[in-house]
Amino acid sequence: MKNPLDSAALNAAIENVHRAGMPGLFAEVRDGDQVWRGAAGVADVATGRPVTAGMRHRVGSITKTFTAAAVLQQVESGQIGLDTPIGRYLPKLVPGERGDAITVRMLINHTSGLAEYLPYAYPSLKAYPALADTGPQSLDDHRLTRFDPTELIEMGVTAPAVGAPGGTPGVYSNTNYLLLVQLLEQATGTTVERYITRNVIERAGLRDTELPAGPYVTGPHSQLYEAWFGMIDPPRDYSVYDMSWVGPSASLISTVADLNRFYGMLLAGEIVSPSSLAQMQRTVPVVSQEGRTIDYGLGLHPMEGPGQGTFWGHGGTVWGGGALAMTRADGKRQMAVAVNMQRWNRLDSSGKPQPHPIDDALATLYRVAMYG
Repeated sequence: MKNPLDSAALNAAIENVHRAGMPGLFAEVRDGDQVWRGAAGVADVATGRPVTAGMRHRVGSITKTFTAAAVLQQVESGQIGLDTPIGRYLPKLVPGERGDAITVRMLINHTSGLAEYLPYAYPSLKAYPALADTGPQSLDDHRLTRFDPTELIEMGVTAPAVGAPGGTPGVYSNTNYLLLVQLLEQATGTTVERYITRNVIERAGLRDTELPAGPYVTGPHSQLYEAWFGMIDPPRDYSVYDMSWVGPSASLISTVADLNRFYGMLLAGEIVSPSSLAQMQRTVPVVSQEGRTIDYGLGLHPMEGPGQGTFWGHGGTVWGGGALAMTRADGKRQMAVAVNMQRWNRLDSSGKPQPHPIDDALATLYRVAMYG
């Protein structure tokens, strides 16, 4: 298990991702007291401004771990029941039999059967998951749209169900987490931004992490380039974007250092209790947005290398940006990586994303970062 950080190998691995076609990326890897930070490529393809390891970044669905931790804090205080039907709390949003059948746990682990609302909110994505029949036009149209979360929830709840409540494999859906946001606001009597800031972000001592109010990333950051499976060529900068399309299910801005700090404290039982952490690490099979079946807990998912021990964390994407943060179960080895382009795989004649050199280069970086 003991593989100290190999700075030369990490530097080479991060540079190779850039060479494979990623405009820019940056990362922090920790092993006990050892810390490596690295960056490769550019934050702005027009000016050539370089990326740096301390940049702030939209980290997408990594936000879900923060939201899940906030819900579990409320479970601990008796305000929310993990296995209580959501209809008991939000009868207007999930009415009738489904409200009685879907529990809070099913929302957190994506086994509610509720559909993803995104193809309904973005007209050009209507054909999703048939990628070849989608287009990026509405990504542009909605750059500064202020979505109403209850309207997005209604789209997901009224769409055809993707499974029976509690059935597996579950299907990953942002509708679940928008409902959890509404639940948290009802339980705490405050906005979820304020609650998560005070009880998760500040509790973890994170200085560069926030749920944004407006469409801008403040402080040093990279532009974010969306390729939409080669349909946007060259990729377009979506770094200025109103994040109400996902709200506190995927809008967090953070740094790689803050992400490692957060997951280290979470796995040490310092954000939620050890028994809540054990609940978060109980997994079920869930079909991810990329169509792969993964093990998923309560806002956490595991990654394992052969004979290498289990890492826990989350990945995330937004239009143009992505991140992955993973921490070994014992908290000693940690990795957080941020990239500034998304959906770089072009589609083949059957409409499936084709392999791209970036995929292998990223996989190698993750392997060197986690297992040395």
